[in-house]
Amino acid sequence: MTAAFFPKARPNRDDELLAATGMDTLEFIGRLRMSDVSTSTLDAIRITAERLCCEYPYADPKGLHTEGTAWLRRITSLLDGRLTLLQHREILVLAGWVALLVGCVDYDIGRRTAAEATRRAAYSLGQEAENAEIIGWSAEMAAWFALTQGNYRGAIDAVDAALETSKNLGVGVQLAAQRAKAWARLGECREVQASLDEGRAILERLDHPSNLDNHFVVDPNKFDFYAMDCCRVAGEDPSAESYAREVIRNSTRADGSIRNPMRVSEAHLTLAVVAVRDRDLELAVNEGMRAFAGKRRSLPSLMWIAGETAREIIERFPGDPRTLVYLDQLRSLATN
Repeated sequence: MTAAFFPKARPNRDDELLAATGMDTLEFIGRLRMSDVSTSTLDAIRITAERLCCEYPYADPKGLHTEGTAWLRRITSLLDGRLTLLQHREILVLAGWVALLVGCVDYDIGRRTAAEATRRAAYSLGQEAENAEIIGWSAEMAAWFALTQGNYRGAIDAVDAALETSKNLGVGVQLAAQRAKAWARLGECREVQASLDEGRAILERLDHPSNLDNHFVVDPNKFDFYAMDCCRVAGEDPSAESYAREVIRNSTRADGSIRNPMRVSEAHLTLAVVAVRDRDLELAVNEGMRAFAGKRRSLPSLMWIAGETAREIIERFPGDPRTLVYLDQLRSLATN
């Protein structure tokens, strides 16, 4: 009975492990700190991952996909070697960022199934590394995928699952914006405003980012891009036009080159919608052609907004030859 109330002390598992390996404590801890990966190697991978994420807005997507996939293999192969605990976590994080990038490019070039698989892999890496940003961006990608496929409730669900844990992170801004875009298409103006307000509140709490080129760093100027989309869908044409022109201005360098071509394409489509609502089909088609001319594009996103623009044009000018010109270009875009 005594043993039932005062059980014998359990053996120390650490002592058992040390005894089994024949190592004393200092030697055991020393082994945990040994690594086959040098600091300079990790620095090089860190720089490369950052570079790849910075090239997303303008690089050839197929070339970026090839390079990103190759680096993802190299990074994950390091997990098979001997690493310190800190190195193991950092490699998981670096692999997570590159996986997010590869998933985005997969989706841009129409590889929907591969994009979803890579997004889920990034989510798993984020979970294993306990990195809230990577987890948040994987949810943001899920919302983006759902939006461009017309699954607006699915987009809202994806955001709601992650926004609470992302309210002090840059990705929280993007999550709130994606939710606003979904609500706009469901005609819920109050929810749109609430989501935009939440995104702005998160943005105001953040420090200004040091590197705006990184795709996974939220550019404060991008909020005009989100508001532009919501205003266009809500029929608030003066505001939509004003935001579109601001997006183009902020995305254009002093030498006239375009910093964010995908944003600019959607801004031109917004101007096309405003023009056609103002009964100026000539201007609308011209703006549409400018949107299609960009070489760097996210095909699902562009087709989604261009399709919405097409519906506006067909509704007002169904038999006009210029409408057919726009639709022909849209079909050509879909087959490229």
